[in-house]
Amino acid sequence: MEKKLLNLLTSLCFITLPFLFKGEKMRENLLILFSKGVLSTLIDAYVVGTKRVEYPVRPFPKVFKTNIIYDILFFPILSVIWVKISYNDHFVKILLKSLIFSVPMSLAQWFMEKNTRLFKWNQWSPLHTFVSVNFTLFTIRGFVGFIKFLDKIKAKGNEGIADH
Repeated sequence: MEKKLLNLLTSLCFITLPFLFKGEKMRENLLILFSKGVLSTLIDAYVVGTKRVEYPVRPFPKVFKTNIIYDILFFPILSVIWVKISYNDHFVKILLKSLIFSVPMSLAQWFMEKNTRLFKWNQWSPLHTFVSVNFTLFTIRGFVGFIKFLDKIKAKGNEGIADH
């Protein structure tokens, strides 16, 4: 059953990818996808390395101790979606929209940990998942805010050059 769930998740991720990268913000969305993949992989490597979480059923178990589907596909795709729906929002709305992702994910992981062999929590809880998901979402959102800031500076610089 676990392999089927992972195959389903992988399929859904690959089906979703082309729809996320349409439009003018493709460069930004790719940056979100890759930076979230790196951040998730680093955090997961630490968590697995300290034996807080195990992934008994995972792709390429001889190569990876983490579940690369979560780290490189699923979480990054969710981050791209979250940034898209919160792109022009202020902090309170961003905070509320983060709950749309972090609460269901925490509950789903708790359920799956109890009923499947996808996760084994040793020193982990739904609260840890909630905090780590929000931490990574807000880290990536801060990164996007920084990129937007740099784009504004660049646009102002280009306006000054165009005026001369």
